Amino acid sequence: MEQTKSNSEIVAEIYRNAQLALTSISDIMPEVDDGAIREEIMRQHEEYEKICSKAAKIALESGLDLKEPGPIKKAMMWSAIKMGTASDNSAQNIAQMMIRGTVNGITSLKTTLTDGGKTIQPDVRQLLTELISVEESFEKRLKKFL
Repeated sequence: MEQTKSNSEIVAEIYRNAQLALTSISDIMPEVDDGAIREEIMRQHEEYEKICSKAAKIALESGLDLKEPGPIKKAMMWSAIKMGTASDNSAQNIAQMMIRGTVNGITSLKTTLTDGGKTIQPDVRQLLTELISVEESFEKRLKKFL
């Protein structure tokens, strides 16, 4: 039996995914010394902010109340970043950490695209595929730091 996600669930997931990315970027930025990867991560931050804004607009138009990621999830991410950079804050290590998060996001979003099936509204589908595309480009650009 096929499980489909509602449009409101998909918008909420898009927003949550982008918010988690923004939180991760904010947590990792104090650890980044390399100027080139810092610039790349700041570019990513801007793109995730745009996605959040678009998701919030769709949610507002749909009467959907979006929730921020929970404090436990944020604390777990913060501690993983701090432990991951404690002894190695090289551009290569930062890129590896960012790639892992990005790949997790891509996997989750592609599953959502499949789970949403043909019932996804056009604007929601467009935003979902935009975020997938953005994250795939981030992964590719981050690999240059490996």
